[in-house]
Amino acid sequence: MSIVTIQLGQCGNQIGYEVFDTLCRDLNSTQGFCSKKENELYETSCKEHFFNEEKNGVPVARALLIDMEPKVISQTLLKAAHSGRWKYGQHSHFCQKQGSGNNWAYGYSVHGPKHKESIMNLIQKEVEKYDSLSGFSTIMSMAGGTGSGLGAFLTQNLRDTYPNSFIINQIIWPYGTGEVIVQNYNSVLTLSHLYRSSDALLVHENDVVYKICAKLMNIKQISFRDINQVIAHQLGSIFQPTYSSEGSFQYRRNLLGDLMTSLVPHPEFKMLGLRNIPQMSENLLAYTTFAWAGLLKHLRQMLISHAKMEEGINWQVKPPLSGVPALEKGPSNKDPHFNTSVANLVILRGKDVHHADLGGFKDPALYTSWLQPSDAFNEWRTQRAFNKYEKSAALVSNSQFLLKPLDTIIGKAWNMFASKAYVHQYTKFGIEEEDFLDSFTVLEQVLANYCNL
Repeated sequence: MSIVTIQLGQCGNQIGYEVFDTLCRDLNSTQGFCSKKENELYETSCKEHFFNEEKNGVPVARALLIDMEPKVISQTLLKAAHSGRWKYGQHSHFCQKQGSGNNWAYGYSVHGPKHKESIMNLIQKEVEKYDSLSGFSTIMSMAGGTGSGLGAFLTQNLRDTYPNSFIINQIIWPYGTGEVIVQNYNSVLTLSHLYRSSDALLVHENDVVYKICAKLMNIKQISFRDINQVIAHQLGSIFQPTYSSEGSFQYRRNLLGDLMTSLVPHPEFKMLGLRNIPQMSENLLAYTTFAWAGLLKHLRQMLISHAKMEEGINWQVKPPLSGVPALEKGPSNKDPHFNTSVANLVILRGKDVHHADLGGFKDPALYTSWLQPSDAFNEWRTQRAFNKYEKSAALVSNSQFLLKPLDTIIGKAWNMFASKAYVHQYTKFGIEEEDFLDSFTVLEQVLANYCNL
């Protein structure tokens, strides 16, 4: 089933390019550990999700590029065409000549209504190309104006127009010390609106990705492209094909539907985080070997202790009364640093993948009391290695991982709002003070829900 990727704003378009380029490079590489037939099925499955029929042997991305300024879209289209591996469709983009000035209200209240018909027509034409639609994957920043404001407006319209299709928003979380003074306003407004319309929000924290580049990838002068390539690797580790059932070589068809079924058991809990292991520079890969037991031990402790990457894991954090049935757990037994989960999905790729033991992720102590571990934990596997890693694991987690970053953004935005700082920049474009208060209410409820797990 097809997935339409919608790249929004400068950030969304630059990351979207890296995602498709990563998928194509992975398809074109010799990965081993699986038969030629299995490799062909893997390639077919990826293309069914993300690429149109090949023209002259070059796959065409099932993607739409939307920005209110033309520069980044022009650069992105050109880079894809020059790659020789893939390209964007000839009529797959929409742009104007005036941006949103980092103002969420301008993207949401001005650009959104003004260009709604043109953008929705573009999406409809793309959707009509496919026999079956799984849903939409948007890529957007939540700190600026176009990606966040127009992205929130567009997500609402997608929900109204395609009520039976899945929508997952890839959200780029801003740096803690960002350059946009109103980024916390923009973030609060974005998250609260998306929470009403989207099926899931998959969050990538800029601060975390930057640390991965510096500490794990050993990059000295970190560029936007370095950041974007790490995010693309993380997304590829989720979206590339995996078996639909153990022991079969049939790859899952409804990728977004399977993600939602595995990770979003309740509509009040839809914030997803992502961790990958191992993650290192290509130069080191050829000289490093991994065992599944070691990788999964580290990944489990990353989950338990809120660690966002391999370095700096707190091994002192333990599950509350490990082995005791979930219904008997009490909040007083819980380490304040322990990360309680609603649901987890572990995706394993590579050599000897069927020998990997995931029993440690099925411990009832890891999960909320209102779901059985059999319902809260899922595993996907494939022998096909990914992106030159002989063995790799990705953890997609619906858990308390975002409590601190979310609380920080709400707090900073509320402090600014209490003094009415910059509020006039939003009210002049139709966003009233009541809209801010509604957004705070929505997110404070989200915060409370996750706190009470």
